[in-house]
Amino acid sequence: MSSAETDVVGSTFDLEEGLQQLIARGYQFVHPTDGSGEVQAVVGVRVHDNVVDVVRLNAEDDVEATRLPGSEQNIFAPTATLWRSRGEANQVLGEVLALPERSPAPTAVSTNGCWVPGRGGRSKWLAAR
Repeated sequence: MSSAETDVVGSTFDLEEGLQQLIARGYQFVHPTDGSGEVQAVVGVRVHDNVVDVVRLNAEDDVEATRLPGSEQNIFAPTATLWRSRGEANQVLGEVLALPERSPAPTAVSTNGCWVPGRGGRSKWLAAR
């Protein structure tokens, strides 16, 4: 884990600081609105290393983040995810910022399962049976 990742995981930061760190990593944000022009969410997207990272902030206590395969057709209703987290902004943004920059190398054997958040902001593979 890099010192930057340690700083994120080891300390509490506010929402604004977390968003600034996402922007520094290359996230681009959009603000979808309803028919009357009211902002419904703040959505950040970053494409890198054949994956797509998406962060959707509905409220400070309602944030969802996903890492998807680069081949995913619909990032708002994905059929496959590599990692997912949902909760309060500080927790979820901390987990997103602690994700490794590069996705793990694909295994030679085709397996079923998913990445789940683990302790200390790290993810682990949970095989399906």
